[in-house]
Amino acid sequence: MFIGHFAPAFAAAAASSRAPKLGTLFIAGQLVDWGFFIFALFGIEKMRIEPGATKMVPFDLYYMPYTHSLLGSAVWAALFGLIILYRYRDGVASLLASIVVLSHWGLDWLTHRPDLTLAGGTKVYGLGMWNSPWLAMSLELIITLLAYSWFMRRTKGPVGPPIILMAVLLLFQAINWFGPAPETAGPMLYFTALISYAIVTALAYWVADTRWHKRETGLAAPRLRR
Repeated sequence: MFIGHFAPAFAAAAASSRAPKLGTLFIAGQLVDWGFFIFALFGIEKMRIEPGATKMVPFDLYYMPYTHSLLGSAVWAALFGLIILYRYRDGVASLLASIVVLSHWGLDWLTHRPDLTLAGGTKVYGLGMWNSPWLAMSLELIITLLAYSWFMRRTKGPVGPPIILMAVLLLFQAINWFGPAPETAGPMLYFTALISYAIVTALAYWVADTRWHKRETGLAAPRLRR
């Protein structure tokens, strides 16, 4: 799952005017993948290409206890929540950010083949929706577009930036689904993933600077956004 991980970010931004900026929530949505690919660069966590691993994704994610175990994801969520709490002194913002981080494990549990753990170890979990391509693609598009629509309804401002953001998300997702599969796992794959996250996160910060929650009023509302 790629853009589906940003659905909780859109939803959190829509749910409360006290939520962190959309760009910050985009970081939260993919935080454990940021961690995984950085760790993979240094050999701390590991993956390999295994053609046929699933019908959609040829990844054998065989060692990722620090980012993609439920316990590991919870630690990342707690740490990110503490950073947000320190930065904004706002418990609601901290809680929303933590929930978005932790949502990553649940969404991966739906799509991954069994390769997720609760706290490391050999027992693995995953419903394997990647073996049902049309189901997996439909889920990803539906949750992303529903959350995006809710965000658009709950915020106001120019429509251009969020439309550009969604267009880029859909373009990247199409490349992810229909582009050539990587032949090997290595720095090129890891940097490509990190760069794609950076691009959409930068666009999300741009969107956040041009839109504000409808609960915020007054001419200064856009400047009051976190």
